Amino acid sequence: MQKVATYLQGVWELRPTVFRDARGYFLETFHCAKLAGLGITETFVQDNQSCSSQGTLRGLHYQLRHPQAKLCRVVEGEVLDVAVDIRIGSPQFGAWTAVRLSSTTLNQIYIPAGFAHGFLTLTRTAIFLYKCSDFYDPSDEHGIAWNDPHLGIAWGIDTPLVSERDAACLTLRETPRELLPLFRENET
Repeated sequence: MQKVATYLQGVWELRPTVFRDARGYFLETFHCAKLAGLGITETFVQDNQSCSSQGTLRGLHYQLRHPQAKLCRVVEGEVLDVAVDIRIGSPQFGAWTAVRLSSTTLNQIYIPAGFAHGFLTLTRTAIFLYKCSDFYDPSDEHGIAWNDPHLGIAWGIDTPLVSERDAACLTLRETPRELLPLFRENET
């Protein structure tokens, strides 16, 4: 597995070794020792899967009391996966990065805890899988507006399909500081 830096320190694109032949392909999608060798030492405790139609935008989500590092991949279709550094005191506070995840390239993205996360479905459908380092707690779900003008995320779409909850999210500037994670010097 190859670890490729993104614009945000600590957020990595992972490119697995894929063995292809006339039958199809084989790859390891998760190997804790190999990830640890790349510096990713999270213990993942929950797997999630979603299926989304083209133009669906999910996010930007995060948890505060139960922050989640995420290891994301696509098994059908393609998405634009986005991470935003929302950690108070981070030198990259408010910066974002994006990686196209695809069932063709079979790449992944690792997003540490303390980042908001979202994705846009680029193909007719996309099946999106992700591992989380803490359990989902519905009482701890938070979000940042996907179309926050100060973030300026280049989604490439003006009117995506979003949930009512995501449509009601505040911008990063409007979000009360006590509802944002803190940057710790030893992180990323």
